[in-house]
Amino acid sequence: MSKKFYGLGRRELWSKGWYFLKSYGVKKTWEKFRSVTREKLWESERLGADNESRYRKWWKSQILSSQKELALRKKAERFDYRPKISVLVPVYNTPARWLEKCLRSVEKQLYSNWELCVSDDASSNEETLRVLKRWEEKSKEDERIKIFRQKKNLHISLTTNRCLKMAAGEFVTLLDHDDELHPAALYLVAGELNKNGSLDFIYSDEDKLDENGNHCDPYFKPDWNPDLLLSANYICHLAVIRKKIMEKLGGMRGGFEGSQDYDLFLRLAERTGRIAHIPHVLYHWRKIKGSTSFAYQAKGYADKASILALQDAGKRRGENWKTEKGLAACSFRVRRPIKNKQKVSIIIPFRDKAEMLQRCVSSVLEKTDYPNYELVLVDNGSEEAETKRYISDLSSNLQKVGSSVDSKPTIKILKYPRPFNFSAINNWAVKKTDSPWILFLNNDISVINRNWLSAMAEHVQRPEVGAVGAKLLYPDDSVQHAGVVLGVGRFKDKPFGVAGHAFKYFPKGSHGYFEQIDVVRDCSAVTAACMLVKREIFEKSGGFNEKDFSVTWNDVDYCLRLREKGYLVVYTPYARLYHYESISRGSDDRGEKVKRFHRECEAMYRKWGKKLANDPYYNPNLSLENEGFRIGHPHDLQ
Repeated sequence: MSKKFYGLGRRELWSKGWYFLKSYGVKKTWEKFRSVTREKLWESERLGADNESRYRKWWKSQILSSQKELALRKKAERFDYRPKISVLVPVYNTPARWLEKCLRSVEKQLYSNWELCVSDDASSNEETLRVLKRWEEKSKEDERIKIFRQKKNLHISLTTNRCLKMAAGEFVTLLDHDDELHPAALYLVAGELNKNGSLDFIYSDEDKLDENGNHCDPYFKPDWNPDLLLSANYICHLAVIRKKIMEKLGGMRGGFEGSQDYDLFLRLAERTGRIAHIPHVLYHWRKIKGSTSFAYQAKGYADKASILALQDAGKRRGENWKTEKGLAACSFRVRRPIKNKQKVSIIIPFRDKAEMLQRCVSSVLEKTDYPNYELVLVDNGSEEAETKRYISDLSSNLQKVGSSVDSKPTIKILKYPRPFNFSAINNWAVKKTDSPWILFLNNDISVINRNWLSAMAEHVQRPEVGAVGAKLLYPDDSVQHAGVVLGVGRFKDKPFGVAGHAFKYFPKGSHGYFEQIDVVRDCSAVTAACMLVKREIFEKSGGFNEKDFSVTWNDVDYCLRLREKGYLVVYTPYARLYHYESISRGSDDRGEKVKRFHRECEAMYRKWGKKLANDPYYNPNLSLENEGFRIGHPHDLQ
């Protein structure tokens, strides 16, 4: 624990905590602690100070000593496979100091089999031309350096293509004229190709350089995430592409300036699935006024070019989707029409808590624009008279719940008199329905937006998707669920936890780490508090595991089984619901509930241990301490 936490010294904190514990007991003390830590997380997320200070420490570990550089150079020379990598640098009126640093970052690469392909787009700036002249002189001594001067200004796309024509490498990589590469960038790319020589596309993490040369704003990215790419150009840099494929694609396309690389990546993803991610910061954007990295809106035309690129991608893929701006800056929404609005069975298990159930049911009936669904209410041993009255009224008169839907949905009420087992209840209820799509919904949920189910259905209809999850909020509009991150937290002596909800407790208005709260993206899992699945896949997969995961982790286990079969698990922020989280069953804080929770955690470690420690949709540089996407411990370059 640090010396200061939430404004309190360590001694004062323990004193206040002990007093609160004696006065109010364990449960109230734990609730108070969660409230305090939640506020601390909110404050940290708003200010960004925690991650920035962590990144300063992290970055220091990436600065290579001369001994380390020598060791990596020698290792690179021993690679069995040493492909030539051509670095493409289109130049136009670049300030001399930035252009010099950019070109020198290539010259300093620890991996020696590179070439520098520079094409000047008819620059008029004298200092830019002087730098290019010096490098032309260097090219006489180093044949790896190639400089070309265009007589006519062609703009960035066609100038990049001119660089491509100069390239003799098996692979090419894109470098903007005022950015820099990490000295180990091409070394790590070559190392990845030695692990898998069939790769066609490799990308890395990145950060920014301010005008004083300080490293900031790191983007630690997930592994290949096709839905995230349709929501934002998360690839950016470093991007390394097999030259033959880039040539077949025709290189960059004119008319997409501002998002020409985004358009290229979308087309590339349609040609190959041999894609790898290197979780190291290998590229540094120059954060100067007027650049995209400084302020996205400085290049407002980039939005239009991105939407055009996405629309064109939809046509190529034979999908009649519409593209619009997303919920956050630099993000987009691809909207797929629902081709066949198949029937959805919404399964809601409950036990008593009539007021809560009524709120849930009423919100679904009043705020669902999807026309083809039924409600399947599963009574797990309700005893309260109020609950029985509500169920009786619901059965006899649908109008009493205030439905505003033109064609009223069917409501089924089933009785499940056995002991509570979330997995068994839902598996049993699925067998009592015949709908092609099944939505599992907790009774402590209420709907926020009318198109919530349509937003989920547009993804579950896709053949490659196995499950779809929603954005769930606490009543104060802070985030309860925005997808699941594996390995978050701690359990006993384990170095990592089982899983946690991404961005839990982030406040209203926050878009999260690189807008990930508010973009459609693929995850390792989503919560079954609101999860839409295909019946056929659910049944073939054996449903939820009733034996090992009767209460917790059944949804995570199911999603991981889907992932093993090659299906995507999609999170959409366009389905928004409130979640009052386990009010109906009570908290699991003592006795048999704790023992059962521990048993189910142990079962997850036995079954999924290796996967829990390495979530492909997270990043190993991000901490597993909590769900806040904080930067983790520094690591050494190998």
